[in-house]
Amino acid sequence: MSADAQPSITVAARPATAWWQGAVIYQIYPRSFADSNGDGIGDLKGATGRLEHVAELGCDAIWVSPFFTSPMKDFGYDVADYCSVDPIFGTLDDFDALIARAHKLGLKVMIDQVYSHTSDEHRWFAQSRASRDNDKADWYVWADPKPDGSPPNNWQSVFGGPSWTWDARRQQYYHHNFLKEQPQLNVHRPEVQEALLGVARFWLDRGVDGFRLDALNFTMHDPALTDNPPVANPERRTRPFDFQHHLHNQSHADIPLFIERIRELLEEYDGRFALAEVGGEQAPREMKLYTAGDARLHSAYGFDYLYAEKLTPAVVRGAIGNWSGEAEEGWPSWAFSNHDAPRFASRWWDEASRPGFVRTALMLLVALRGNVILYQGEELGLPQADVPFEALRDPEALANWPQTLGRDGARTPLPWTGEPDGGFGSDTPWLPIDPRHLAHNVAAQIEDAESVLHWTRRMIALRRASEALRLGTIELLDHDSDQIVAFAREHRGERLVCIFNLSDRAANFGPIAGTVLASCGGADPAKPFFPPASGYIVRC
Repeated sequence: MSADAQPSITVAARPATAWWQGAVIYQIYPRSFADSNGDGIGDLKGATGRLEHVAELGCDAIWVSPFFTSPMKDFGYDVADYCSVDPIFGTLDDFDALIARAHKLGLKVMIDQVYSHTSDEHRWFAQSRASRDNDKADWYVWADPKPDGSPPNNWQSVFGGPSWTWDARRQQYYHHNFLKEQPQLNVHRPEVQEALLGVARFWLDRGVDGFRLDALNFTMHDPALTDNPPVANPERRTRPFDFQHHLHNQSHADIPLFIERIRELLEEYDGRFALAEVGGEQAPREMKLYTAGDARLHSAYGFDYLYAEKLTPAVVRGAIGNWSGEAEEGWPSWAFSNHDAPRFASRWWDEASRPGFVRTALMLLVALRGNVILYQGEELGLPQADVPFEALRDPEALANWPQTLGRDGARTPLPWTGEPDGGFGSDTPWLPIDPRHLAHNVAAQIEDAESVLHWTRRMIALRRASEALRLGTIELLDHDSDQIVAFAREHRGERLVCIFNLSDRAANFGPIAGTVLASCGGADPAKPFFPPASGYIVRC
């Protein structure tokens, strides 16, 4: 068999381990997945009608980004009602139908939970801001001004400017780590925790299989409101937020106690799963803290790859080294792109070198120890969309333009067909479809056996067929090469060697004896010559 030939894969039945361990989770950003009613915004019915695409990829679960009632200042991450569906996405009946269809297709359903903040239009905040002595007066983070009327401390918001906004009703400032329309919940309060656990129970009772917990390390602050220390020499400053070490506006030591309450609730239901989003400079420590042992969360994912400007052997080795499988260590999850990060195909490579590297990256992703999170469109090799300034919708992009790419370019509608509307369902979608994306459409790639879509299906099938890839240990094999990353995956006597050349230069490595399970870019384990942008997985 030649190194580029791909053997047929028989998809093995799932072993008697937790469904989520080693799973491939497909992120659906509902605004941009499929539009069922032609209003330009994707919805739950649209997503339900397209779930076969995800099932045919071989994924184990979907993660659906927020669809809750919201004024959409931050496109759903500003929740005005945790237990209802925003009319632009449909109804609770539509969500129940999505769950039913997903389960029939063998897909688990995860949804976002946003516990660090709400919308300023949430009824809790309306009551909290009404006075200093009502039942919900301390459900949010309020503080008096300094004597000169300035904010209580130096904390800065992620989206720019002080993270405090004056409210004339209470004659106080309220805290917001993100937009001023996203006031910070005071999760130190037991009553707030009970309310949030009630939200989780509502969705668990409707049949969801798990949660992705948004910005989890932002859920608790330092009640003393201590100033954050400055960063001495920040490498990059695009926002005031970048000037500080965020030690006091987030990451409070009591967060794990709240996490244990979440896990206790999940244990009342069979087979439920919780995944933490943890970002920031303390992320490696906090990811392990939030998933340690059996009383906290099942998994966490950070920004090792999402914020990486290049995919290099050093980046991969560093991420693997942080999650080597030590005792009491949680289970990692890995994403190369999501709705908040520019698509990896453009972030890491130029147009000329992109095709080969995308396949290599997808093979690497399925070979990593942990869960795989595949963001909609990655299976097509989509580059970052070009969204002109006049069409931008993302508040971060508008605030920081042109210094950052923003998030809109990763949020444009998924191209299902090559027609001008991409088969999305509307001629005027909420974000414009990049004409370059139409050439990558799903229908065309289904017809092309050599497409990125079919490659992704083969890679996921390979992972499902191998307990070593899903569940095995990981061992780094190479040294400090700036071209090659090599590691072994092993489980119950099955040993796979996974080697990738992540550079644009040929390298020497091998030869390696064994059965080739997959290869790309002309890599052949029988030869010491390793082409650029190539890789293979060999059973030894």
